[in-house]
Amino acid sequence: MTRRSFLFASLASMAAGGASMSSGAASGPMRLGYNTYCVRAMNWDDEQLLQYAADHKLDAIFLQDTRDPRAMDPSHWPEVKARAADLGLHLETGGGAILPNRPEEFAAKVEGLRTQITRAKALGSPLVRCLFAGMRSQLPPGPIGQHIETMVRLVRTVRPQILDAGLKLAFEVHKDLQAWEFKMFLDEAGADAAGIYLDTGNPVFVLEHPLTTIETLGPYALTLHLRDSVVYEHPRGVAVHWVPLGEGVVDFREIMARAHELCPDVYVYAKPITGRPAEVIPYLEQDFWKAYPDARSKDLARFLTLAKRGIPYDKPVVNEDLLGRRPPDYLIPAIQHQQLDHMERSLDYAKKSLDLGRRWRHR
Repeated sequence: MTRRSFLFASLASMAAGGASMSSGAASGPMRLGYNTYCVRAMNWDDEQLLQYAADHKLDAIFLQDTRDPRAMDPSHWPEVKARAADLGLHLETGGGAILPNRPEEFAAKVEGLRTQITRAKALGSPLVRCLFAGMRSQLPPGPIGQHIETMVRLVRTVRPQILDAGLKLAFEVHKDLQAWEFKMFLDEAGADAAGIYLDTGNPVFVLEHPLTTIETLGPYALTLHLRDSVVYEHPRGVAVHWVPLGEGVVDFREIMARAHELCPDVYVYAKPITGRPAEVIPYLEQDFWKAYPDARSKDLARFLTLAKRGIPYDKPVVNEDLLGRRPPDYLIPAIQHQQLDHMERSLDYAKKSLDLGRRWRHR
């Protein structure tokens, strides 16, 4: 796939898909839910996760990486769908990374995605969450254009099943592609089968301002997940640190104003994944840019405005995700308390400061 073909595909898709892009604000506040991965230390089953959403008078739940032992049991899926309906909850879900590392893995990735499509349909989700690779460093060898071609081929392989199910693949903005690269992919893959899972916490890991992400990908959004970050200058570049909503450097009032314009009908989820130490992004080192041969200077300049006003996070934090090591048992209660506390703070901010959610207003 050449750069010229990307451009033509982009223009054609914009012309064809323009009518489906929302141009007005949604009536009433945008609906609010929570992402279940943020309370993973609780090891709750799906019933407990659903009940938590209901207890907090949320409109929706995003089942992400659920720890329920029956999560992949087909007989369990209709039960979850029925329980969500009983509680008046909109439900969304999906799987993980699907980009094959080697050509011989393609068929297995297709079958895994087919299973996630079947599961999402049975759970009543209108979308199937998926990722490219998760991390820029975990992309297979080769240029981004090659990986986009592979993923387009994968989407086309499962397109009949996706369309028959009445669903769409929702590709999460993660730590692998920048927004303009995601846009090239979506314009080639086609809006009938694929869209975007907007996440405001991952763009900072690829040196992108979350507002750039929203403005570039908002018209393709199927779901929106809010995560705040502290970004500050470091001798090697910048350091980034996820924190509860409203406690970082991201202007979420500005973010939500653009979301109201570009994707007013999506559900919005609080997603405070915290308890991780700050990570250094060494963009001042020459080798760093080998992974970003086509990076855009104006996007970098906009991102650096966050670092100019950021300082290290100074509130108490229990670090848990340390190089994949399991935290010691004596820290588990503290981590559980922290995850619930950070979720509560984030939901409170989403409701009271961002005016999100509907059900909680009717007491």
